[in-house]
Amino acid sequence: MEEEPLPSGQVWGRRWIIYAALGIPQVDVSSWKLTVDGNVRNVVEYSYDELISMEHVSYRRPFHCVTNWSIKDVIWEGVSIRKVVEPAGVIEDSRWVMFHCLDGYTAPVPIEDALHQDSIIALKINGLPLARQQGFPARPFIPHLYGWKSAKWLRRIELMKDYKDGYWEMYGYHERGNVWEEERFKGDEGRHRKRTSYGTMW
Repeated sequence: MEEEPLPSGQVWGRRWIIYAALGIPQVDVSSWKLTVDGNVRNVVEYSYDELISMEHVSYRRPFHCVTNWSIKDVIWEGVSIRKVVEPAGVIEDSRWVMFHCLDGYTAPVPIEDALHQDSIIALKINGLPLARQQGFPARPFIPHLYGWKSAKWLRRIELMKDYKDGYWEMYGYHERGNVWEEERFKGDEGRHRKRTSYGTMW
């Protein structure tokens, strides 16, 4: 197998380091819903069973934490974020997506990254449902962004016209967080940053 590239500033780790800034919530999957709302024409909701029954995407991608460690050869499986969001009817001036979590954590992502073809709502890691400490029942995974944007215990996807800080962004972390541009903190400007509306992306 070809060696996976390692972004600048990262080192391969041997094991996951579990972060839970606001604690690990209890989840009743029978009543859990994923809501898509905000700057959309229709609010939509999905149960866990509905997400499990949708067409899944599976691929092998590393996970990169902003604190410099990376985990290689992770097999991710889940549902395309774009397919989850599109039935809501995204309004064309949307520029940002905010991920909201059961513990109160939030993470903003530019819409072109959130709706990238490789961006998924992860439901499994390495063939198994997400462990509770890994964000069960669902978390976004966007391979080219640092892991703090992969918000665990996801409950809501909010489409927004304007940027708002999330949990870590309030402490100076980068608005976008592109791994390959080393966008760790605000002011770490990537060389190829852009802001594109949903309506002109595809």
